[in-house]
Amino acid sequence: MEQYRPPQAIPDHAPRPWIFLAGAIDQGRAEPWQNAVVPALIDQPGTLCNPRRVDWDASWRQTLDDPRFAGQVKWELDALEDADLILCWLPAGSQAPVSLLELGLHARGGRLIVGCDDGFHRQGNVAAVCARFGIPLVGSLSELIEGARQQVEKTVALAGAR
Repeated sequence: MEQYRPPQAIPDHAPRPWIFLAGAIDQGRAEPWQNAVVPALIDQPGTLCNPRRVDWDASWRQTLDDPRFAGQVKWELDALEDADLILCWLPAGSQAPVSLLELGLHARGGRLIVGCDDGFHRQGNVAAVCARFGIPLVGSLSELIEGARQQVEKTVALAGAR
C-alpha cells in the first residue's frame, strides 16, 4: 500500500482502494494512531491518504487567507471525496472536532468504519449516528484495522470478479 500525506498530491493513478485516515489529530496533541494503522495495512493493495502532516505548525492561522492552512483543508476534503473507504478513530481523551465534522459529512456515503474508544467525550452521539446510518462501529483501534483489512479484501475480490 502506498501512503500520501499533505501537501503531497495524490496522483489519479494511485492504486485503489484509497483509504482516508480520518480521526483525532487535535492540532498534533492526539496520539499518532496513524503510526499503528500504516504498518498494519502496508501489505495490502491500495493507497493510504494520511492527513497527519509531518510539518504541521499549530501557529498557522485557521483561516483560508493562510495558504498553508487552506492547502491542508483542501487536501483533506479532496482525499475524503475520492476515498473508497474512510477509517475514523476517536480515542478517549481527544476532542476530534474535525473528525466529528468529517463523520457527519460522510455518514450517508457507505464508506465509513468508525472506531470509538470507551470514554470518548461524544461516544453516545457517535453511536447514535452510526446506528442511524448503518455505519460499522468498533471499540478498539485493532478492530478498526481488522475491519479495514476485511473491506480491502472484499473490494479487491469484487474488482477481480468484474
